[in-house]
Amino acid sequence: MGLLLAGPTHDGGFMEAGYNGAKRAEQQFGAQITVIDRVAPKQPELEAAMRDLARGGVDLVVAQGGQNNAAATVVAAEFPQTKFVVTQSDVTGPNLASYEVLQEQSAWLAGAAAGLLTKSGVVGHMSGIRPVPGLKGRAAFVDGVAHTNPVARVLTNFSGDQDDIALARRIAIAELDAGADYIFTMLNAGRPGVAEAIRTTGKGRQFGNVRDFAADDPAVFAGSAVADSGEAVFRAIDDFAHGKLHGGENVRIGLESPEAVRLTLAPDVPDHVRAELDRLRRQIVDGEVEVKTTYAGPEFPNP
Repeated sequence: MGLLLAGPTHDGGFMEAGYNGAKRAEQQFGAQITVIDRVAPKQPELEAAMRDLARGGVDLVVAQGGQNNAAATVVAAEFPQTKFVVTQSDVTGPNLASYEVLQEQSAWLAGAAAGLLTKSGVVGHMSGIRPVPGLKGRAAFVDGVAHTNPVARVLTNFSGDQDDIALARRIAIAELDAGADYIFTMLNAGRPGVAEAIRTTGKGRQFGNVRDFAADDPAVFAGSAVADSGEAVFRAIDDFAHGKLHGGENVRIGLESPEAVRLTLAPDVPDHVRAELDRLRRQIVDGEVEVKTTYAGPEFPNP
């Protein structure tokens, strides 16, 4: 199989999660994996990388992230004998499927937690580029905040870059100075800039995403909206290996699969907050709470 990453394999976030999922499949199924990483998230470059993989004779191409939607639609049509999968997407075709971990569900819980924990009544959100899953995650976070704290204000920023540490640090300082005491970071290699800002200013804490950052640094991270897209990559390869991967399908993985989607919390988060978040988690799984995935409000500008 071939794996396409629009970023480095070791970005500490989304791309690394996909890479780890592929490596897990390599170990369990003996899959032979060709990786092309650091591809610019632009359609011509993504198409070229997919063609290189398909021409190389792979049976399956997995492209990590919804930024690959348009490119995958084009290239899958050119190679009808090759199976294609895009993660964090809903794009489909005769030989094209999508596998999506519902990061909006854990992002909603992170928003609910921030709403319960904030003392200032102001919380932040930071991301880089705007693929559909990132937009859904931002909207869900804002909705979660509103659910538990209707009067809280959310400062939301898309900087244009997932990986720029210095830029992330500047934006985090600006949001902290504007009153945010919790910031939800949907970043990749740029995420350490937010930790630097928190340590430098002595203000605020982070909620991470993708993996459990709270386990790594609970002093900086109050929690993490785990949405392990590596599970999407792994399940796609697993299904392919067992003849269960079919074009036209959109496989969705949510809070009912806690190995893939969950909210983790730092040890100092109060028990009553944990209990309320668990109640809300069950309501989402049971369909009693609808997670909103659109946002039309103001945005916090780059400083």
